[in-house]
Amino acid sequence: MSLPGRRALILGSGGLMMPALLGLRPTFGQGFPDRPIRLIVPWPPGGSTDTVARIFAPKLSEVLGRAVVIENRGGASGATGAIEASRAAPDGSTWMLVYDTQATNETVMRLPFRTLEAFVPVTLVAKGPLAMVAHQSTPYRSFEDVVAAAKAAPDTLNYATSGVGGLAHVSTTLLQQQRDFKIVHVPYRGGGPAVQDAVAGHVPLFMSNVVIISQHIRAGVLRPLGVTTAGETRHVPGVRSFAQQGFANFEAPTWWALLGRHGVAPTLVEQMHGAMRQVLRDPAVKGRIEEQGADIEAAGPEQCGAFLSSEIEKWGRVIRENDIRADS
Repeated sequence: MSLPGRRALILGSGGLMMPALLGLRPTFGQGFPDRPIRLIVPWPPGGSTDTVARIFAPKLSEVLGRAVVIENRGGASGATGAIEASRAAPDGSTWMLVYDTQATNETVMRLPFRTLEAFVPVTLVAKGPLAMVAHQSTPYRSFEDVVAAAKAAPDTLNYATSGVGGLAHVSTTLLQQQRDFKIVHVPYRGGGPAVQDAVAGHVPLFMSNVVIISQHIRAGVLRPLGVTTAGETRHVPGVRSFAQQGFANFEAPTWWALLGRHGVAPTLVEQMHGAMRQVLRDPAVKGRIEEQGADIEAAGPEQCGAFLSSEIEKWGRVIRENDIRADS
């Protein structure tokens, strides 16, 4: 019997049998406003957050039974889109996929909101390594080559990131602090524009999550010099972590999380998390995200909130100690 027919049978019997008893999949999407769901991506197209969102959005639309429309709102290292999302009505029509800058922006910038007050955590989607890569035309074969070149000529070697105050920027600052060398930060308005210039060789070094550079590493255009996981990672095989290269206890994984507007009904948050958990466990979605260079987490609201809180505190301390500001 078809699924609609089975549902009719349940209703016709007075609702005495629950769908769960018949093994039916849970129904998501009930109680949401009767219009397409906005998924704000506070970065331009082509970056890692946009890539991850476009992988899972079609399946999320299918699971929820309503259109999910991605809106790219780039600018200010993710802050522009986050500010817009913070002003959205808490009716379940607007959600936001954030990147690690959501934690660092809290200290780097003067924002009109606090993340855990303006938003409700829904799902920690995935984590992954950052990698420092060099263009194939450069002479750098290891990160030690970069350190040596920077010490020989301070403030002459440039490295790109997706924006000021993001984890790539803050973690590279910590690397410099640990080994006393100086390279010049070149911030871009998102990972998409940054990777274009890195691949073109317009900037010699690029600190980035692996999602947007994995294909260029495989092609040999970008040469990986180190990763920010505690040890080696399957996403960049054969490349040692910075901790393994003499940067004691260094670890800075990147991450992506789905947030809702503070005040949205708890039932909708639960439904959205349930839908996302189903989506992220789908073999096709999971496989595509992981082949990009990230590991699926699918953690729930409580775990997601605790993680965000710890990231805000951890990197806020590094930012204050190194006086990193939005104009640095």
